[in-house]
Amino acid sequence: MKLTFYGGAKMVTGANYLLQTTNDKRQTTRILIDCGLFQGSNYYERLNFEPFPFDPKQINAVLITHAHIDHIGRLPKLYKDGFRGKIFSTKPTKEFAEYLLIDSMDILNKEAGKKNLSSIYNIDDIQGAMNLWEGIEYHQKIKIPPAGRGGLGAEFFDAGHILGSAFIRVSGEGKSVVFSGDLGNVAAPLVKDTENLPEADYVLIESTYGNRIHEDVKQRKDILEDTIEETFKAGGTLIIPSFALERSQDLLYELNNLIENGKIPRMPIFIDSPLAIRLTEVYKKYSQNPEYLDDEAIKLAKSGDLVFDFPGLKFTLTTQQSKEINNVVGPKVIIAGAGMSQGGRILHHEFRYLSDPKSAILFIGYQGIGTLGRKIMDGARAIKKGLSSGFSVKIFGEEIPARCRVKAIGGYSAHADQTKLLEWLEPMRAKIKKVFIVQGEGDQMVPFAQKIRDEFAIEAIIPSTNDEVML
Repeated sequence: MKLTFYGGAKMVTGANYLLQTTNDKRQTTRILIDCGLFQGSNYYERLNFEPFPFDPKQINAVLITHAHIDHIGRLPKLYKDGFRGKIFSTKPTKEFAEYLLIDSMDILNKEAGKKNLSSIYNIDDIQGAMNLWEGIEYHQKIKIPPAGRGGLGAEFFDAGHILGSAFIRVSGEGKSVVFSGDLGNVAAPLVKDTENLPEADYVLIESTYGNRIHEDVKQRKDILEDTIEETFKAGGTLIIPSFALERSQDLLYELNNLIENGKIPRMPIFIDSPLAIRLTEVYKKYSQNPEYLDDEAIKLAKSGDLVFDFPGLKFTLTTQQSKEINNVVGPKVIIAGAGMSQGGRILHHEFRYLSDPKSAILFIGYQGIGTLGRKIMDGARAIKKGLSSGFSVKIFGEEIPARCRVKAIGGYSAHADQTKLLEWLEPMRAKIKKVFIVQGEGDQMVPFAQKIRDEFAIEAIIPSTNDEVML
């Protein structure tokens, strides 16, 4: 088997791996694992407009680990460029994908207009890709191609990252390779825990937090609770940039718990993201399905506890409803996309409240290099270290001074930290021949690779884009 790294190599985003095998009749089976969008800096985002480094017409199938846009975002482009094979994922992933791809198309088309580039894809390409998409169950074995000898087999396992997320084991030529996708954090709200790593010869493992240890569950809840209480007492506004998929739903779950147990004062809480509102409906659909959600979440749903509809919660779907949030005098909480502040309604709230010392901004997920969210976090860190007395960021062409409190909770990330990643690998340490470290930045990947070498005596490789490896 030959494995080629076309995305997710020495970068967090753009996951895209080509695995191919050739039988004794010289018939080649080619599959992609993920086909994600590049996100972050202008350099990364320009990569989305470049041609694929392979012929999409020759791809037999695409296996999708989960619905985040950095894992699915170029699927319509793949269809547009001639792909007509099958797309496989879990059923929730397929349902999320259509909403996310339409939302992404609107953003990409705006970017294309600014840069005088052709659009990557249109709504017909999204529908074309969806028509090729088949939703499957965990542990349902699939064969690619479906008939004949010399193909590849695949099986999906629960990654515990978001609803419907999977890591995938692909087998062929008497070998097996696991693609981790994104692995879930410890005790993630709503979804079930990450399944154990099955026996495999090779593993591609994400490293977003490969050199980081998250706060424990209690600590992350305490930070959320304290930040809300501090903002309430100050009479300010707490703004939370949040990814529409998973992070927003996890927050609602935690907020519902805090309110029901009297841990935080009641105040207006706005979900100001049309996409998050639509995706929450998919969560509601699976709210009592033990295949995907954990026992505690299902128990709450069956008891009649409306996790996604508690006192004070308001969904602002329309633009006018979003604007009317400004008329609500603080204290209040606003949860809005995008999670890295690269677009969406959160920019309007940051424009309005970043300069307010009574208010606060709370980051609950990874902030990519070059993103506005990263610039705000780096500016706050510089002040904390005494390297700066203040900073500003540019929003809508204006320099906005950042005077509000800046907080971050790594423990709310849906990504596993170093401890969880190592625990996932450890049981198979004697079986694994090589580990490939992907989907991370250098300061996370390099120490993580060394940790694997030192603790498990496994060869750990950090591949570069376009690297080819014979397995």
